[in-house]
Amino acid sequence: MTSYRERLWPSAWMYGVIALVIPATLLVFSPIDLIVGGVVAIVLAAGSTALLLTSAPEIAVGDGMLRAGRASIPVALTGEAVVARGDDARHEKGPGGDARAWLMLRGWVEPVVRIAVLDPDDPAPYWLLSTRRPEQLVAALRAERAAAAA
Repeated sequence: MTSYRERLWPSAWMYGVIALVIPATLLVFSPIDLIVGGVVAIVLAAGSTALLLTSAPEIAVGDGMLRAGRASIPVALTGEAVVARGDDARHEKGPGGDARAWLMLRGWVEPVVRIAVLDPDDPAPYWLLSTRRPEQLVAALRAERAAAAA
């Protein structure tokens, strides 16, 4: 049973950025052929949108596991989970980060959760995950860890 699930869909402004592909493509192709430019612009915009939607990762906590994108780890092997927002989140993503950490970051999602990894065989000291609902993720991890320990 899954106690937490979140898909990191792109923010609305990302679709605005993709929409800029259309006039840029028309500008490039208009000297050649306007119809070809229109077709290429629509294909590029549709392909970019499809890529954004299909590559949106999911974070899930349930059945004793934490899943983030394609990666998973037993909740029993996770330690303290800490929420970071604003300047703290920027610090975690940049100068305060460990190069060995496992990251699942999305530029359009500002808050992050840092989850310690207790597995001595795992080279990553922690996972750093972008999430729009960091407090709920931390609560789900605690509840799942407590259920696994019982």
